Amino acid sequence: MSSPATLSGRVAVITGGASGIGRATAVLLAQHGSRVFVGDFRLTPETQQSLQALEIDASACDVRNVADLQRLIDGAANAAGRLDILVNNAGIGMVKQVQAVSEEDWDNCLDTNFKAAFFGAKFAIPHLIAAGGGSIVNTASNAGLLPRAHDPVYSISKMALIGLTKSLALCHSKDRIRINAVCPGPVIDTGMMNADLAAAADRGATAKQFIAASPLANAHARMIRPDEVAEAILYLVSDAACMVTGTAIAIDGGKSLGVPPKS
Repeated sequence: MSSPATLSGRVAVITGGASGIGRATAVLLAQHGSRVFVGDFRLTPETQQSLQALEIDASACDVRNVADLQRLIDGAANAAGRLDILVNNAGIGMVKQVQAVSEEDWDNCLDTNFKAAFFGAKFAIPHLIAAGGGSIVNTASNAGLLPRAHDPVYSISKMALIGLTKSLALCHSKDRIRINAVCPGPVIDTGMMNADLAAAADRGATAKQFIAASPLANAHARMIRPDEVAEAILYLVSDAACMVTGTAIAIDGGKSLGVPPKS
C-alpha cells in the first residue's frame, strides 16, 4: 500500500468529503492515484478551492436529495469515463430519546445515514458493473455494532447501514463488486465531534469522557484521527482486499467490545 500508483486510473466518489473522515479519505485516495470527486452539503468556496488545489473535484450535494446524489455519481462517472469506488460517508448524529424524536428528526437522520447510502449504491452499481467491478464503503459507526442508550435513532440508522452493507455485498459479489463498512468510534476533527464538543459546558471534560469510553483510545490518551479511518477505507477499496466483502470493521479503539477495564 506504499505505492502512490495503487489506485492509478480509478475513479472515486466520496459523499461528505469536505471535512473529517471524508476529506481525509479523499486526500488519501488522490495521493494513491485515484481521480476523486467529492460531494458535500456544507461546501464553502474556501473548501472547494483547497480540494481543487489537490486535484480533487468538489461540488455541493445534499445526500437527502436523491436527484442531487444521482447528479454527483453520474456526473463523476460521465466526466471520468468510469466509476470504480463509492464511499458513502455523509452522516449526522442525533442525541435524543425516543419520546423527543419528531418525524422530521427521524427522516433527517435516516435519510442522511441510511437512505442516501442505499440510493448511492443504486446509482453507482451500474457504473461499477460497466467497469468490471469495484468497491463501495459505507461509513457506519460503533453504534451500528452495539446499540447506545443516548442516541437510539442514530444507532438504528447505523445498524440498518451495516445490514445494507451485508445484503448488497451478497447480491453483487457476482458482479465483482465488494461492499464493506467501517465503524469508527470517537474521531477528532469531524463535524459531528466538533459540534458535540462545542455544545458541551466543559469541552475538555467532555473530550476526556469520549476518550475514556474507548479503551485503546484511553490507553493512548487521544481520540481516533480521521486519517486512521481513511487508511482502513484505502485498504478496503484496494486490490489488497479483493476477497473482502460484507465486513464491518470497527475502528473504535475497542469501544464496541464491551465494558472496558478500569484504568
